[in-house]
Amino acid sequence: MVGATERSIEELLYPGIDGVAVEGFTADDCLVVVRAFSRTPLRSCSACGVPSKRVHSRYERRISDRPVAGRSTVILLTVRRFFCDNTGCVRRTFVEQIAGISERYRQASTGLRQLLHAIATELGGRPGSRLCRKMGVPAGRMRLLQLLHAPPVAQRAPRILGVDEFAFRRGRNYGTILVDVEKRRPVDVLPDRTSETLASWLVAHPGVEIVCRDRASAYTRAIKEAAPHAVEVADRWHLLRNLSQAVEKTCQQHRSCLQKYAEQAPSPTPTMPLLEALPPTLIVQRVQQRHELINRMLDSGYPLSEVARRVGLDRKTARRYRDTELDVLIASARDRRNVPLDRYKPFLQAQFASGVTSAKELYDQICAQGFQGGYSTLSRYVLSLRNGVAVAAPAQIPSPRSITAWIMRPRESLSTSEVTRLDEVRIACPDITEACNLARAFTDLVRHRRGTMLGLWIREAEQSTIGPLRSFGSFLRQDFDAVTAGLTLPYSSGVVEGHVCRVKLLKRSMYGRATFALLRARILARP
Repeated sequence: MVGATERSIEELLYPGIDGVAVEGFTADDCLVVVRAFSRTPLRSCSACGVPSKRVHSRYERRISDRPVAGRSTVILLTVRRFFCDNTGCVRRTFVEQIAGISERYRQASTGLRQLLHAIATELGGRPGSRLCRKMGVPAGRMRLLQLLHAPPVAQRAPRILGVDEFAFRRGRNYGTILVDVEKRRPVDVLPDRTSETLASWLVAHPGVEIVCRDRASAYTRAIKEAAPHAVEVADRWHLLRNLSQAVEKTCQQHRSCLQKYAEQAPSPTPTMPLLEALPPTLIVQRVQQRHELINRMLDSGYPLSEVARRVGLDRKTARRYRDTELDVLIASARDRRNVPLDRYKPFLQAQFASGVTSAKELYDQICAQGFQGGYSTLSRYVLSLRNGVAVAAPAQIPSPRSITAWIMRPRESLSTSEVTRLDEVRIACPDITEACNLARAFTDLVRHRRGTMLGLWIREAEQSTIGPLRSFGSFLRQDFDAVTAGLTLPYSSGVVEGHVCRVKLLKRSMYGRATFALLRARILARP
């Protein structure tokens, strides 16, 4: 009966491990101590592998193990030192090791090390150490981090390789992640995003046949240099994103058409007379000053990067001030106002003109329509109506982003009101109509993988009168083979983008203190 009890304890504590016997154990509120020894008569020498049964001596090892019932566990393991019977062996004696429990020079069992490695992989240092304290496992953050080692990289690259960049520090330092698209697992992480680094990796790891990438030119140069026979596949999501940016820019450039059409439409309610000029606001003044300063410096011969540095703006923002008309910039700045009363101004002006001048009554009416602002916001506007200085409510036109969303989405997914408003936009501006037709033709190529028709679409885009779409078509022609493969083959960079999001999570969980080696180990490690 006692033997059956001991066997059940061994199977519970050390499942699948043969050759270990439990002498007994003691437990208190915090610690479980297990006394065990090996029952295997023969052991092989760790140097030459010759088995031996001649025992030299015995001693006791103290090994930390996985917690039991939330309590720390220690194994007092009695091990034997054997003579080596091989006269030619460099070792005279050797100590036995029990597979699955003990290792040379280790004070933790194999199971505990596997548990700590899984915790370190998923949580890192400080979060992992906090979990270990709650589990009853003695492990600090440095002990956990020392268990993280990047696995060796295979000699040959995967058949389908995904390449994308990620930011160590946004806008400054970037790295490159390589992913096996078929197995959906990261292969390696590179410390930068230069073409030379990727080309060296591809030369050292041959075998890639298909490379999924975004539109980064550095990766293109590296692939053509180091793996010229590989098929490059441009990512479809990035193609649609570049197209939507071109469409949004087109809608932004033709806001005047929409404004003119909306003002010419008959109004169902009387409105206040329109002032000759809008009252200047801080944001309008700032836009005017920046536009004048940036263009004056550019006319004086300053390069764009120097202008952006002196003005204190991003280079892309400075380029936007250079390439965009002042009226468009001011209209865009006004569109970014977060004034909840704007959408109710036509109704308020109509009510005020009809004789309803009580601010309290007007406030109750617009609250019934969904207004969530404060009473003071309305009272100030009603005061401007009484003093005759209120600006007539501008005609309500959809924002360029809203129009772009209606164009890029399938027509059957739009609501009835969205279809109606999009049709009104198409009637108001022929250029937006042409952009809509071209955009929907391209999205049809993407969704139905009709890459053979890409050349015809590019010719139509280049012959268009719309500048942003002409530029987009020329951009596609420069990368024609990769874009054709992206619109034909089923592969994409979706798996890679998912791993980039995981990298961002890991980077943030380490609070930006991780070295490249540690971050690479966490990206590539598996519990």
